Amino acid sequence: MKILGIDPGTGIIGFGCIEIGKKSPIMLDAGVIRTTIGDDTASRLVELYDAMTELLADLKPDVASVEKLFFAQNVTTGMAVSQARGVILLALQQAGVQIFEYTPLQIKMAITGYGKAKKADVQEMVRIQLGLTEVPKPDDCADAIAAALTHASSVVYSKR
Repeated sequence: MKILGIDPGTGIIGFGCIEIGKKSPIMLDAGVIRTTIGDDTASRLVELYDAMTELLADLKPDVASVEKLFFAQNVTTGMAVSQARGVILLALQQAGVQIFEYTPLQIKMAITGYGKAKKADVQEMVRIQLGLTEVPKPDDCADAIAAALTHASSVVYSKR
């Protein structure tokens, strides 16, 4: 099963695609989608949609694990990320990819066993779980992989 993890944002959107089978998960691809800073919101959302559509065509994931937005100190930032999440969910739905959503707390619990873990701890556990030599960069990429690993752990535990 191919799982695409997504860390939504407006300027930088993290993604990480893993595959789970009989053994431990393996990383297939990871990176970020960047939208053009300075462009108006609508143009950036179209840019994100086009990039997501291309990514989904290339990776052909079975399911997607998308980080939920649950809190924003800055309402303007929260609204922009919500709009980006909407575009991401639309692209996934149109591609026929089943969507699962997890809060940051759920992701931290699944990856580290502690819901208030620090970002660096989550990133290190991502590195360890995938047997990587380095922590994936940038942070958005590592966060997306953590979302994918969270869904992988829920799939594994549900079969027990």
